[in-house]
Amino acid sequence: MVILGVDPALTITGYGVIDARQNKFSLIEAGIVSTSSKDPLPVRMNKIYQAMIKLISDTKPDCLVLEKIYSHYRHPTTAYVLGHARGVICLACAGKKVPLVEYAATRIKKAIVGQGLASKSQVQRMVASILGLKSIPEYTDVTDALALAIAHSYISKATTYGMK
Repeated sequence: MVILGVDPALTITGYGVIDARQNKFSLIEAGIVSTSSKDPLPVRMNKIYQAMIKLISDTKPDCLVLEKIYSHYRHPTTAYVLGHARGVICLACAGKKVPLVEYAATRIKKAIVGQGLASKSQVQRMVASILGLKSIPEYTDVTDALALAIAHSYISKATTYGMK
């Protein structure tokens, strides 16, 4: 199964594509889509949208995995801004007919590290270990996207076999 994980944001959107077969994972592609805060919002959204369309066309994933929106009540603007990026990613999925799956951050951390409140560095090290990477990716956005893809593989298998 080819899984595309995406960690959406307005400035840096991380992505990671893996091939997951029989508990063996191989990295197909990973990187970022960056936009400039100097550009108008529609230009930034179009850049993310076009990058996702190209990524989906190039890698032909079986599904795309996003993290559910969470923002602290003291920072409501975070959810608003994230919503823009998530919206164009969801639109790309719909246009390319790729199933979309969402998980809470705590569910991803539990699947990857075994603890829902794991630190970023714990997730980074585990993702690098699972994929056999020689070094941790430079951007945490990439590691988070890869964690989404790996976790989906684990969670979908557990659901298939009646476990949670």
